[in-house]
Amino acid sequence: MRQVLAVSCNRESFEYDTHALVQSFYPERQVKVLLPERWEEQGVTADIVITILNGQARMKFSIQAAREYTVPLPADKEGGKAVWKRFLYETLCAETKRTLPWGNLTGIRPTKLAMEMLEQGASGEDVLLFLQKEHFVSSEKAALCLDIAQREKKILAQLDRTDGYSLYIGIPFCPTTCLYCSFTSYPVSVWEKRMDAYLDCLAKEIDYVKEAFHGRVPETIYIGGGTPTSLSPERLERLLSKLEESFALEKVKEFTVEAGRADSITREKLRVIRSHHVTRISVNPQTMKDETLHIIGRRHTAAQVREAFLMAREEGFDNINMDLILGLPGETVEDVRRTIEAVKELSPDSLTVHSLALKRASKLGQWIEENGITMLSNTDETMAAAAAGAAEMGMKPYYLYRQKNMSGNFENTGYALPGKNGIYNILIMEEKQTIVALGAGSISKRVYPDGRIERCENVKDVALYIEKIDEMIERKRRLLLEEGH
Repeated sequence: MRQVLAVSCNRESFEYDTHALVQSFYPERQVKVLLPERWEEQGVTADIVITILNGQARMKFSIQAAREYTVPLPADKEGGKAVWKRFLYETLCAETKRTLPWGNLTGIRPTKLAMEMLEQGASGEDVLLFLQKEHFVSSEKAALCLDIAQREKKILAQLDRTDGYSLYIGIPFCPTTCLYCSFTSYPVSVWEKRMDAYLDCLAKEIDYVKEAFHGRVPETIYIGGGTPTSLSPERLERLLSKLEESFALEKVKEFTVEAGRADSITREKLRVIRSHHVTRISVNPQTMKDETLHIIGRRHTAAQVREAFLMAREEGFDNINMDLILGLPGETVEDVRRTIEAVKELSPDSLTVHSLALKRASKLGQWIEENGITMLSNTDETMAAAAAGAAEMGMKPYYLYRQKNMSGNFENTGYALPGKNGIYNILIMEEKQTIVALGAGSISKRVYPDGRIERCENVKDVALYIEKIDEMIERKRRLLLEEGH
């Protein structure tokens, strides 16, 4: 069996959904979707041939045995696409003898569908029926989606979705790059001498936001990365002081700093963060198994995670999140249960449970080639263990999103104690409020009253960001200037 699963599709507009669904059913293969002529140029006979022609879709399989399936398509574009996705999903189910927990949904925001229906007056039963009948979502995942959407709706009702805005600040530096990570990050050791120049540029962007929003205070602020605590205490002080000088931070509803990795956290840094109206931090172990931490490139132990967490409690932080990843190399359900027990002993205020996403830009692809994809396993059992652990700590699920190529085709879910929900996390997923994003690789989103969304990006490369900072600010000016903001 060749490594690449070749899919021929003669309709370019169907390529994304086709790739996402075929990859979900064949996670052990590298799926490539190309036009028929592209495969012919390479002399490759496709394993799956998809032909959309004259109001009909035809799929021909030759993976195990030659079989062909057809379905008529409606003339209108959207209707045809919907029928196509249902047909593709049911055909793949028939071929593989399996189903997916999220059915034929390929987008990253399933709760957005539920939220829109609720806002239009649909009942909970209507939402469940739609997800299960139209998209083949399992009853368990449909109920989870509805539960979160209802909770999010109540939280978002407390925000100013018309004139309010949120602020994101990206710190792209990290002690090391983790095995699974595809985010733009830069080693602290290499970029030490240019960090001050980077902070100079962030200060320029902060000045622009202060001017553009006429003294209005952001409803939430989120400093993410990378690893924000890779900055020295002096640089953290500089950044947070700049924010404090520019905005009335005591009026911000939520101010998060990702403290992130235990090998970047010190008491001095925690004290700096605590002194500047920060209301929420993250201490993110991903796992509490030392062998796995070593494999994924995190230069700290589970014991150091405990030490950093308890240190944060000692310094007065009463809203601490922890991140976990399920499906990490070699981890079993028993490993996940042990991690959950270790987290329960620390008793965080929120827990974000990620399903490992297989990202091409990460080092994980090479690891899979050397060790095999069967070493990565996320199952219903591991997801249930994490959900049960969160429930035992008194937490409820409050936000959810999905990514391409997720282990087990599951989801990322945030759980929180009452009153400890991460508001910014909901906003970034549900796209109900303008988010102004600062720093290399960040993306600003302007949300219009009619729901329309426009974006502008900062360049990803740190050196280029520093060089072109005035251009980055001009991009924001053009995004926010039209008809006010």
